[in-house]
Amino acid sequence: MKKIWKYRFYYYLALPGLIYFIIFHYVPMGGALIAFKDISPFDGLRGFFDAPWVGFKHFERFTSSVYFLDVIENTLIISGLKILFGFPAPIILALLLNEVLRMSLKRIMQTISYLPHFISWVVTAGMITALLATSGGLLTETINDFTGSNINFLGNKDYFVGILVTSHVWKTIGWSSIIYLAAMSSIDPALYESARIDGANRLQMAWHITLPSIMFVIVIMFLLEIGNLLEAGFEQILLLYSPSVYKVADIIDTFVYREGLLALKYSFAAAVGLFKAVIAFVLLYTANRLANRLGQTGLW
Repeated sequence: MKKIWKYRFYYYLALPGLIYFIIFHYVPMGGALIAFKDISPFDGLRGFFDAPWVGFKHFERFTSSVYFLDVIENTLIISGLKILFGFPAPIILALLLNEVLRMSLKRIMQTISYLPHFISWVVTAGMITALLATSGGLLTETINDFTGSNINFLGNKDYFVGILVTSHVWKTIGWSSIIYLAAMSSIDPALYESARIDGANRLQMAWHITLPSIMFVIVIMFLLEIGNLLEAGFEQILLLYSPSVYKVADIIDTFVYREGLLALKYSFAAAVGLFKAVIAFVLLYTANRLANRLGQTGLW
């Protein structure tokens, strides 16, 4: 208690953030109870207390659904590809920017790479549609004129996932590189001087000094990516997909959206969402344990 009183002003500073998380993140967790009930949207708040308990009925319904394997597979494939291409991309960009010696050029390149982050997915989806729409799409029309074909990028299952991954990398690469650049700025310059005296070139210094020095940041960011493995990009997909690509683009979140908000199956949608949250927690815990066993600093 003496320490708490001594540092009370720090606790006062943390209090607004603590209240925010309690009200908007912890209190709503009580709503997960509707996953174990059979609530009608017309019951109002009373249904939360009076609706009958149905146990794991909605979970069993989801796992036995004809859509179960498709949405799980699509979620893992899209998320996996985004991690495969999107996770190393900002690291590589940060390494390249770190090698730029002219500060004015470095700032311009950083600004250009950051800009897509501030463009909402609504605007980004509009830009992608303007480029790849079957009729009037700038890039589509150009390719069709040269090849004599009639390609439908956004409505073709063979192209749609690639469009999702490419647009994701383009939008996130610059902003995600900030944390790696910040970690690189704390590396002792004497290490580079010593390596340069020993005859190391820039590639060797990046591989043997820069990367090992920021490895703890890379591990933590990778763990967070694993925890978000089932977050395949709801807003992005919702704005771009159509029934013609449901087979490869329908993920857990879009399935929950259709079942919960459009079909008004609140309890079923809550069960699917809770199922996803539990799996994400297991993945994060497993990845963190594995990182600790390999001698890396994890999240805890």
